[in-house]
Formats: sequence, structure tokens, C-alpha cells
Amino acid sequence: MEVHRFSILAAILVPTLAVFLQASLPLRLSFFSVFDLPLLVTIFFAVARRNPLAGTLTGCIIGLAQDSLAYQHQPIGLFGISKTVVGYLASSIGVKIDVENPGSRLLMTFGFYLLHRGIFQALRNMARMPLEFNWGHELGAALSNAVLAVGLFMLLDRYKQRS
Repeated sequence: MEVHRFSILAAILVPTLAVFLQASLPLRLSFFSVFDLPLLVTIFFAVARRNPLAGTLTGCIIGLAQDSLAYQHQPIGLFGISKTVVGYLASSIGVKIDVENPGSRLLMTFGFYLLHRGIFQALRNMARMPLEFNWGHELGAALSNAVLAVGLFMLLDRYKQRS
């Protein structure tokens, strides 16, 4: 399995753009709130690097950046914790299976989206800030994010560099 790295510019600009778009687009286009671009970028960088420490740090940094711009008035750290777990698991799975195949990317993103939402929901419940959880909506959002991820990952593959 190949391990990839990214230029400093790509490693900083892509997550920053994802967090910015996630904070601003749902305010103007309500349908966009179904997507979680920072999560997709976390998964992409984690599986490409195939390093659990790098995946953990990537998820933590992206999640905390998203927490700092969250318009939901929630405690800082909820996205940070959930994306940290996903980053670690995604990079660990990236070591074991072929994550370059569009089918595996679709299934992997579908599962990680549901895991992320489950962790996020549990953390909100612990903070006594429960969210309404609708399985039909969450499954549809997981599928929407998985389909978007396949195209987004193909686009981001252009920024990969062999280590």
C-alpha cells in the first residue's frame, strides 16, 4: 500500500476551505447542511496518509476549527472529539484495506458518517444538549455524503504525492 503526503499548501488550504464552506454555505443554501465537508476531508487525508497519529491529529485540528466556527452555539470540542475518533479509525483502516476503490470509498464514508453522527449525538447528550435524531434523515445524509465523497476524493487525489 502506498503512503501519500501532501504539500503544505494543500494540507492547510483544503481543510480550511472545507471548514469555511461548511460554516457559510448552509446559511445561504439550506440543503447544504446535509453535507459535512470537514468530515470528508478528514477521512480523505487520514486514509491517504495511513498513519494513525497523523489521522488523529488531522481529525482533531479540523474538528476544533469547525467547533470554533460552529453557528449552533455548542461547546468547543464536540466536532473535535468525533472527528478525532474518525481520523484515527480511517487511517487505521487505510492501512488494512484498499481505499482507492470508489466502492470502498463509498462504503467507508457511509459508515464513518454514521459513526461520526453517533459520537456527536452521544457527546451532545452528555452535555445535556440533545438533538433530534431521525434515522431516515441520517441514513439519507450518510448516503449523500458518501456519494459526494467519491467525487471529492477523486478531485483531491490530484494533490497526493508519494512518500
